[in-house]
Amino acid sequence: MKKPSYEDVLQQIVREDPRYDAQAYEFLREALDFTIKLLSKPTEGPARHVTGGELLEGIRQYALQEFGPMALTVLNRWGIRRCEDIGEMVFNLVEKGILGKTERDKKEDFSGGYDFKQAFREPFLAGGKADLPAPPGRDN
Repeated sequence: MKKPSYEDVLQQIVREDPRYDAQAYEFLREALDFTIKLLSKPTEGPARHVTGGELLEGIRQYALQEFGPMALTVLNRWGIRRCEDIGEMVFNLVEKGILGKTERDKKEDFSGGYDFKQAFREPFLAGGKADLPAPPGRDN
């Protein structure tokens, strides 16, 4: 039996849980790669594991870098309105075998990470400072 493609699995996830747009899952995968590079994690093995808190911070930085002042609007349009939504998406991918987890990983790891308005709007308000890192793999 042929293993379903990532795209097929993603469409199944979106059908089963329509709260989040397919583009949100694509963003999540890109943000995970960004986070792995940001943290200088190895490309393979158990040390590559990213915790919920690490992923939340990576997503925050990646969204600010990619979307700037529109980050909150884009995330909201995809159905992502709070850190708990990211946890739901991660565990949807875990349940389908797209992402792995350790015994210690749980959805609650994503609870109360940060306030979305504060994380994605305040850096761009007058006097605010966008906390944007240099993109991974690039020297300043």
